[in-house]
Amino acid sequence: MAARLVKRCTCLLRQATRLAPAGPPVGQLRLAGVAHKTLTSSAASPSSLSQHVEKGQVFTPSPERQEVDELIEKATQPEELLGLLEGGHCLNQSQAALVLIQLSRLLSERPADKASLAQDVRFQQLLHLVNSQITAVWHGTLVKLLRSLYALALPAASKELRSVEQEVRWRLRRLRYKHLAFLAESSTAYMQERGSQELLAELLLHLERRWAEIEDGRTLVTIMMRTGHLSEPLMNRLEDKCLELVEQFGPDDLRKVLVALAAQNRRSVPLLRAISYHLVQKPFPLTKGVLLDLAYAYGKLGFHQTQVFQRLAADLLPHVPGLTPGEVARCAKSFAFLKWLNLPLFEAFAQHTLSRGQNIALPHLCNMLLAFARLNFRPELEDRFFSLVHEKLEPELARLDPGLQVDVLWALCVLQQAREAELQAVLRPEFHRQFLGSGSPKDQSTFQKLLHINSTARLEHPTYTGPFLPASALGPRPSADRKATPFQKELQETLKGLLGSSDRGSFVVATQYGWVLDAEVLLDADGQFLPLRDFVAPHLTASSGSQPLPPRAKRLAFLRWEFPNFNSRSKELLGRFVMARRHVLAAGFLVVDVPYYEWSELKSEWQKGAYLKDKMRKAVAEELAK
Repeated sequence: MAARLVKRCTCLLRQATRLAPAGPPVGQLRLAGVAHKTLTSSAASPSSLSQHVEKGQVFTPSPERQEVDELIEKATQPEELLGLLEGGHCLNQSQAALVLIQLSRLLSERPADKASLAQDVRFQQLLHLVNSQITAVWHGTLVKLLRSLYALALPAASKELRSVEQEVRWRLRRLRYKHLAFLAESSTAYMQERGSQELLAELLLHLERRWAEIEDGRTLVTIMMRTGHLSEPLMNRLEDKCLELVEQFGPDDLRKVLVALAAQNRRSVPLLRAISYHLVQKPFPLTKGVLLDLAYAYGKLGFHQTQVFQRLAADLLPHVPGLTPGEVARCAKSFAFLKWLNLPLFEAFAQHTLSRGQNIALPHLCNMLLAFARLNFRPELEDRFFSLVHEKLEPELARLDPGLQVDVLWALCVLQQAREAELQAVLRPEFHRQFLGSGSPKDQSTFQKLLHINSTARLEHPTYTGPFLPASALGPRPSADRKATPFQKELQETLKGLLGSSDRGSFVVATQYGWVLDAEVLLDADGQFLPLRDFVAPHLTASSGSQPLPPRAKRLAFLRWEFPNFNSRSKELLGRFVMARRHVLAAGFLVVDVPYYEWSELKSEWQKGAYLKDKMRKAVAEELAK
């Protein structure tokens, strides 16, 4: 019985195909629906099927390939395509759509021809033909047609363009996910430019609701890059799907996902961990472009993964001679953001800069200098490198953006390479006046660096005679209240217990050098605490005391070094904090360093107090030994 039923249904389907009218089909997905109804209907009589056919067409048979289809594919000039309308060929709606698609491909890099095409009568005939039977165009052709009309720069108010957009909106529910992905990849930017917000909103909604239909990494990565930034719920779904498919990704897919996350500044820790795991575990080769993009993405997101950085540095090292100056500067900047100093790699960067010294652009050299300063890196060929830097900077420094001038000179101060003429260029009143009193965070940060430059001129350049910043600008500047860290609270509480009296020490001392001391104390010749308020304090803009320090008295500054103050996986301070320590020493203090990795090992209050006493004794002993 089953065999006879299947045979009967097959005959009915063949009959339906012969009976199908030549009118416009209503969509290719209706074939499945008709087959299902035929197989499950009682008796499945020919008369019932005929009634369905008489009411309207129920499916779209695959059209037979014609000679004109081959002519459309082989055309290499727009005139060949437009000539098909005059060559006796009777184009149907799908062929007219294919002609428009092929026209957009041929004119993709010829904007002048697009303008003249819009005035061509034959082009208008094609648009009219497609518009009159738009419901008969197949799904795949329809989405390509929409992209092509966008690319051909049809006016946003064009009736034909609006008709195609509306048809796409009506069919979104029936389109396969690959068609939605194609729209997202090819047409999202056009929709934003042309104000097609309704279509774009519905497309994003369908992409989000049907995210589980994604089966391959390419589709996932494409949607993430093209439309992920437009919808937060969609991006959340895509990140979940990435975690499912990340095992299938190749190096290029991993790169695209990371770059998409970096572009949107999305620090998705579970996904970053999964990508990092596969980058470390899988032996696939990484090209130069992939390595540069990975370094950029990790640096932008501030995600630290030691094994990944080790692989990136090791794989990049052989590529350094073939990199452009811009790529070297970009890579150095990325590693600087990550606070990752790989000595062989950075030596190679410095050597590359020296070998290309005459051709390197000043912006690239500035980025390189800022990266070196952040990591406090000085190349082996230090003299040659900084001679090149000064040679390139000297004629161009005054032409740089004021903020960049300050950044570059600040970097030279960190590396102890600033020259007096360069100091004078940024400390003259007509230059620094533009940053005084500014309320923008960027200008405040720039002025903070000017304070450090001013301190470098006063403390580390004894022959420098001026100009300097005015005394009125050296006082503590209002800043947002920062919440004290647990480390800072513990250090203050322990010190207060050691001092016994509030007048024997000061906490959070803002100096005129632009640095803030965690604590300050005075010790007499016998190692006893002295009241700070009684004595002059040259490091403050307004000292409360007037008495000079007693003979052999020592002024101690406590500097707390938190985890972020160090290079990654290192006990070496970043350049900014190395300069701070130098300035405090040059200002006449004995420095008591309190790094986090030593403090974290102290468990009891007694241990912490004994630790600080020992650190103070060592600082005084080192001073006496000099």
